[in-house]
Amino acid sequence: MKRGTTFFLKISIVLIGVIVLALSIFWLPYQANLLANMYPEFAHLQYPLLLGLLVTTIPFFFALYQALKLLRNIDYDKAFSTMTIQSLKQIKYSALIISVMYMAGFITLLYLNAANPGILLMGLVIIFCSGVIAVFAALLQKLLNKALEIKSENELTV
Repeated sequence: MKRGTTFFLKISIVLIGVIVLALSIFWLPYQANLLANMYPEFAHLQYPLLLGLLVTTIPFFFALYQALKLLRNIDYDKAFSTMTIQSLKQIKYSALIISVMYMAGFITLLYLNAANPGILLMGLVIIFCSGVIAVFAALLQKLLNKALEIKSENELTV
């Protein structure tokens, strides 16, 4: 396969990473400050929530790195390899970690009666999207495992 066939996807992944990094560095602290000033009764939650949101970017960036590795494997005609299965497995676990972290934050906010409907809705969207990504990665991992088994059986038969 030509090495440039996944170029657009690689550029998209890098662009998503840069946007999320910029939002994490500049927009999130500004927004946390703004919300703390708007709702002084919840100002004590400003830094724990900000830290929680920033911690969730770690598995996100790890998943982006694994996606780049996956695309590199496709470029080098190693799409049906154990390295590809490992990348999909890591993406699945990263998405599950993000879902669990947001669920924990969601439950904590509900427990503390600090539930802003807009924030909760965004959290639910993130939980749903990362759950869908985890299921999709698990499905692709299973299909790739099956294809790899068939490939090795065919190599042994010849």
